[in-house]
Amino acid sequence: MASKLIVGTFVSLDGVMQGPGGPTEDESNGFTRGGWLPAHVDQDFNEIMADVLDRADGMLLGRRSYDILASYWPDVSDEDGGAKINSMAKYVTTRSPKEVTWNNSHVLQGEAAQTVAELKKSTDGVILVQGSSDLLRTLQEAELVDEYHLLVFPVVVGEGKRLFSEGTVPAGLKLAASRVTSTGVVHLVYEWAGAPLYGTVA
Repeated sequence: MASKLIVGTFVSLDGVMQGPGGPTEDESNGFTRGGWLPAHVDQDFNEIMADVLDRADGMLLGRRSYDILASYWPDVSDEDGGAKINSMAKYVTTRSPKEVTWNNSHVLQGEAAQTVAELKKSTDGVILVQGSSDLLRTLQEAELVDEYHLLVFPVVVGEGKRLFSEGTVPAGLKLAASRVTSTGVVHLVYEWAGAPLYGTVA
């Protein structure tokens, strides 16, 4: 028994993943450039998102990302796409006690590297990590990420939290799939491949 941990992330061309959905989505650290995603949403984007969500048996979130999604999705009807995400298991990592009211939510209290490793061992299927930049750094350091599903947007944000920031643990990745939407968003699927290979160009 073991789950696969997939990271699904919206990222700008310069690696920013903060506040894609709206100006006030994540204003931490004085970020004022949120909302760079909506202009690029099209049918291709919606199909990719539906495919990623359909693969998932559960969702793993940091505390902030959980609060953002939990403030929106419980009010979305089944007909408008809420059925899958509202019914699936949702896990929120936190070092301190937290009350959760979103259907089928579970609190993983403690150090995320340990609680997520235990979650992977005790469950089957696919667990999707959506957003959650602070949690993601911890998962990368613990080598718990099995696959990245990156949606790279044709925009340079210039500042904000980045997918791979300074100090990220080096890793080798293998491209498993790719697709380009009509608005120029590139969907890339990378599988974790262990340590990177180093050499010299002949």
